[in-house]
Amino acid sequence: MRKLATILFISGAAVLMSFNAPVSNAPSFKNEAAPVAFKVDGAKSKVAWLAKKVTGSHNGSISISGGDLQVDGSTLKGGSFTIDTRSMTVEDIKDANGNARLLNHLKSDDFFSVEKHPNATFTITSAKKKSGNEYDITGNLTIKGITQPITFPASVVVNGNQLNAKAAITIDRTKFDIKYRSKSFFENLGDKTIYDDFTIDVELVANK
Repeated sequence: MRKLATILFISGAAVLMSFNAPVSNAPSFKNEAAPVAFKVDGAKSKVAWLAKKVTGSHNGSISISGGDLQVDGSTLKGGSFTIDTRSMTVEDIKDANGNARLLNHLKSDDFFSVEKHPNATFTITSAKKKSGNEYDITGNLTIKGITQPITFPASVVVNGNQLNAKAAITIDRTKFDIKYRSKSFFENLGDKTIYDDFTIDVELVANK
């Protein structure tokens, strides 16, 4: 009996020690910091647009009304921004009447339907860093209530509490139901043809 009691005591002590002993191979969990939001400064950000036709081109600007970009350290992770379509301007036509005529047409249902759709938005779904400050950005662009995926290269620089991003984006207007004088949908347009692609040069300034 005395021998059995000794064995039970030693076994129990071993079990207790096994529970209290440190586990050297246990995985350690670190709290990963969430990406930081940088708020887009609409007053300092800008968008320049350029559209071409057979007989020439037109260009102008449009304002960014807001947005947020998600940053981890110095790396862009995601975000979105909004464009105010009602703020569109035409810069290449100096005659006031001609300028107003084109601008009103661009704001009409033939093009961007700005009264029905006062905002266009872009939301990042993937930001792949290539090297240095260069990225391949993929996201969803919404114009006239229609959302389409697009991918484009961009430069993103994070310096302390400020982010600066630049991108030249080519957009096929017909994917957003803007088909006016598109040779993809209408025949025999001749020199009345307006090309399907237009470009926007985006410069974003955002602050932590």
